[in-house]
Amino acid sequence: MSQSSSNTEARTIQSLSLLILATVAMASALIFTRSVMVPFVLSLLLSYLLGPFVDWLQTKLKLPRWLVIVAVILGVLLLFVALIAIITSSVAGLGHNAAVYEDRLVAMTERVTHWLDQQGVDMGQQDMVATVKSLPLFSWLRRTVGGVMTFLSNFFLVLIFVIYLVARKAPESFGQGAALRAKIRSYLITKIMLSLVTGVTVGLILFVLGVDLALVFGLLAFLLNFIPNVGSVIATLLPLPVVLMQLDNPLVIALAILLPGTVQMVIGNVIEPRMLGKSVDLNPITILLGLMFWGLIWGVVGMLLATPLTAVLKVQLERFEVTRPVAALMGNDDTPATTQDPEPESQSA
Repeated sequence: MSQSSSNTEARTIQSLSLLILATVAMASALIFTRSVMVPFVLSLLLSYLLGPFVDWLQTKLKLPRWLVIVAVILGVLLLFVALIAIITSSVAGLGHNAAVYEDRLVAMTERVTHWLDQQGVDMGQQDMVATVKSLPLFSWLRRTVGGVMTFLSNFFLVLIFVIYLVARKAPESFGQGAALRAKIRSYLITKIMLSLVTGVTVGLILFVLGVDLALVFGLLAFLLNFIPNVGSVIATLLPLPVVLMQLDNPLVIALAILLPGTVQMVIGNVIEPRMLGKSVDLNPITILLGLMFWGLIWGVVGMLLATPLTAVLKVQLERFEVTRPVAALMGNDDTPATTQDPEPESQSA
């Protein structure tokens, strides 16, 4: 009995060691193939959303599948072009007002340094104004435009993948794969709806208050809402520099900070948990660890995709007996142990 238990323990340690090595190798491969894998994963998730819509249009309108795919892709392109036009016009407006912002920032800095001098505090006030005047605002604008162009090129690569994936209609019954697609699709649809409400509300609030780049900040609130926990904080703080440089009324400044923060808090902490429920069945600690891991692997895009990718990883770990304890740790604390898929055991039997 002791020999058998020691052999079992040795096999378990060996399996876990191989799992760790495989994880390190896979992470290295994902980093090395980032330029290809990121567009492919984005297109895969987008195909999960567009696939059922294409199937529904094909059945409803009795049109050829290729024609429906072309119409849907054109609709996505028009939406994307509209978003790029909004971003471009907003960035151009920021460029026109860059000198005004610089003057206001210098005036604010001079007031702060004057107050510090009155208090007898020496924090290098003599260099503060010079440092503010030398801020590279226009180089930041050039980098922003370059980032938009890079995103444009990646988006067209994503569309090529999407066309191929949607053109091949998935079978109705695909075992665990179909259930996984349905779960990810449900999560994405709910998350997109909530993020859209968040982005539109934040953008409208800032627009009504007269904040420049209000539509861009609304778009960023939409995107950052996909990053768990951290994204809402970043989206709330992002407009702060523009608000402080542009607005003079303290009440309007306070509203421009408090109202978007309240929207983020209510949707993120009250509405979203009730609507999403256990759609991804992940522990909050697992979500944070997944956020750090995928952010380390793929940067900001990895942080946006962290939750669905971690959910996929958990489902795959549930399929094998040696990794089921890890999958159980990744799930919610109140998840019953009997919810594990019995299919692998019946196959092994």
